[in-house]
Amino acid sequence: MTPAIDVRGLVVRYGSRTIVNGLDLTIERGCVYALLGGNGAGKTTTINTLLGFTSPAQGEIRIDGVMGVPAQQLLAYLPENVALYPYLTGIENLRYFCALGGTQIRLEQANEMLEQTGLARDSIDRRVATYSKGMRQKVGLCIAYARRARAMLLDEPTSGLDPDAAHDFANRVRELGNAGIAVLMATHDLFNAKQVADRIGIMKTGRIVAELDCQRVTLHELQELYLTHVRSAA
Repeated sequence: MTPAIDVRGLVVRYGSRTIVNGLDLTIERGCVYALLGGNGAGKTTTINTLLGFTSPAQGEIRIDGVMGVPAQQLLAYLPENVALYPYLTGIENLRYFCALGGTQIRLEQANEMLEQTGLARDSIDRRVATYSKGMRQKVGLCIAYARRARAMLLDEPTSGLDPDAAHDFANRVRELGNAGIAVLMATHDLFNAKQVADRIGIMKTGRIVAELDCQRVTLHELQELYLTHVRSAA
């Protein structure tokens, strides 16, 4: 089966600095992959390159076997701070962003989808300006699912969330994986990564230096391995 995300030999440079250095990364459909690493490891640059915001110096990127601009149309993106229209309601944002992507969502269908994502019924018709970060993220995840994206890219999605909201968010991300969507999540949050991911990659100086199966490692072992790589010389 064709991987949902397939990155081969990716190199990204900013001037004379190499930020991503020969990255190979394969994520199958339905897999939640957590990309761990310190500041400057290359996590956000990798996501920006997958989205087409940054041009690589070398390498190939395929989304569900597709390259170039058509591949980017198969992706959905959830940044650390979800950009929704504050004076539109949750349901209006969902229907608007889906329409921009060419997907028409009926009112009844939109209500049902937002409820399934965990947004309280009395919040669906409120302006997004009144939403917490966790509520905005639920709308963002719902937009990705409604657009039938093949892969979802998350950049520090649990930053600023309280433990209850982070746990709820993790459950929603798992539901995306169960629906067959590949998820690439860049994060510093080892606990959340262990909770939600199928696989974990530790990134340093633009390449993956360790890759783990979450079912075969404890949180303590993950922490020790992460710290060993982050503290070691480049």
